[in-house]
Amino acid sequence: MLGIELATAAFLPAALIALLAGILSFLSPCVLPIVPPYLAYMTGVGVNGLQARERSAVLPALFFVLGLSTVFLVMGFAASALGRTFLQYQGILSQIAGGFVIVMGLHFLRVIRIPFLDHEARIDAGAQDGGAFGAYLLGLAFAFGWTPCIGPQLGMILSLAATGGEMTRGTALLAVYAFGLGIPFLLAAIFINRAIGLMNRVKPWLHIIERVMGVLLVIVGVMLITGAFSAFSYWLLETFPGLASLG
Repeated sequence: MLGIELATAAFLPAALIALLAGILSFLSPCVLPIVPPYLAYMTGVGVNGLQARERSAVLPALFFVLGLSTVFLVMGFAASALGRTFLQYQGILSQIAGGFVIVMGLHFLRVIRIPFLDHEARIDAGAQDGGAFGAYLLGLAFAFGWTPCIGPQLGMILSLAATGGEMTRGTALLAVYAFGLGIPFLLAAIFINRAIGLMNRVKPWLHIIERVMGVLLVIVGVMLITGAFSAFSYWLLETFPGLASLG
């Protein structure tokens, strides 16, 4: 019973981190600038036509999010299955995962540079008919093609999923991450003119957002190595006993 309660308490901070990581992934320098072109590509009109409301981008954006969510959910299930298989090595796995996440954070903070993570796989924005199925396939391609770009954030969430040792919660973490990354796409499609204006104002701050992501990665990595997640989970249960009823 205590194990279930502890797992529930441990999921809450991990889910919050996953949500924040998804939002920061959307705001990253290699994702935010391509949002308007992607929306225009999926609807089959130019950015100007998109702003003029020649065609709605909402339905294609929805299927795009479903496509990238499909890949992330499969990744979450696979990572959780791996963690469950090596459950007896969870302590070592957590330390390895923590070290990996810290290295990714140092990359974002520009303390070290990993050339592979500076690579961006882009798609030629040719003609597109705006179909839902095409947008779904584009979402799948985005999830795979931009893995080097959003890899540090995604790797952090996969590490949390793998060290959790439970498939349901591990998959749920990736669902939360997909939510944090995907919902801004939908909001941008719904409020396209406001979104483009907001993106233009945010662009000068992208380097700061990148640093914030780096700090978050380092903190999570340290927590994984030191076992602070477990300690924090115990604290949550002691401070908020009602959390036990959520398991």
